[in-house]
Amino acid sequence: MSKLLVVDDEFRIRELIKKYAVFEGHTVTEAGNGLDAVGFCECADFDLIIMDIMMPDLNGYEAAKRIRENHSTPIIMLSALGEEYDKIKGFEIGVDDYVVKPFSPKELMMRVNAVLKRVKTEEKVKEDKFIYKGLCVDFLARTVTIDGERVDMTPKEYDLLFFMIRNKGLALTRETLINKVWGYDFYGDDRTLDTHIKLLRKSLKEYATLIVTLRGVGYRFETEE
Repeated sequence: MSKLLVVDDEFRIRELIKKYAVFEGHTVTEAGNGLDAVGFCECADFDLIIMDIMMPDLNGYEAAKRIRENHSTPIIMLSALGEEYDKIKGFEIGVDDYVVKPFSPKELMMRVNAVLKRVKTEEKVKEDKFIYKGLCVDFLARTVTIDGERVDMTPKEYDLLFFMIRNKGLALTRETLINKVWGYDFYGDDRTLDTHIKLLRKSLKEYATLIVTLRGVGYRFETEE
C-alpha cells in the first residue's frame, strides 16, 4: 500500500482519482492548491504525488520546484496543457510523468503503479550497493572498487566486509562475526578473525579506518554521515 498526495483545485477530479487509487489499495491525502501540497510534504512523507498545474495561489510547476528542494518523491503532473513545451518544462523540473486532461483514471493508475514499481526497483538496486566517497561495494557482483579500481580480496574478506557493511553502525562481537561469517562449526580462535580484519583493512587502503576496533568487544563498521 502506497501513500499518495493528490493535488488539484477541482474537488471532482480529486475524488475521481481517490476512488480509483483506493481501489488499487493506496491511501490518499488531498490538497486543493500548491501551497497546501508543499505544506503537506513538509509534515509527512508520500510515495507519489499527482499534481495539477493550473491552480490558484501556487501553480503545479512552482509547487513541484519547492517540493524538489527537499524531497525526491516521484511526481506525476496533470494538465489541460498538452503542448510539447509544457511537457518539457515539467520534465526539466524533475517530474516523473505527465498526463494530459481529460484523462482515463485507469490509465492514470497504470502510470502511478509503473512509477512506483520503477522507484522500488531503483531502491532495491541501491540496497545492493554500498557507496561511500570513492569506495563502492557491489553485493550482487561481489566486487569492491576504490576510486574505480578493482580491489582483489579473498572470499572470507568479501564475506566479512559485506556482513559488517550490512550491519553498519552496530557493535559486532567477535563471537557474532565468527558465527555469521565462518559458521557455528568453526573451530578456530579470535586470532583468525583479527588476522582477516588486518588483511581487510590493508585491502581497504585509505578506508581502513571505517573498521573501528571496540576493545574487549569486537569491531564496528562506521562512516561519517
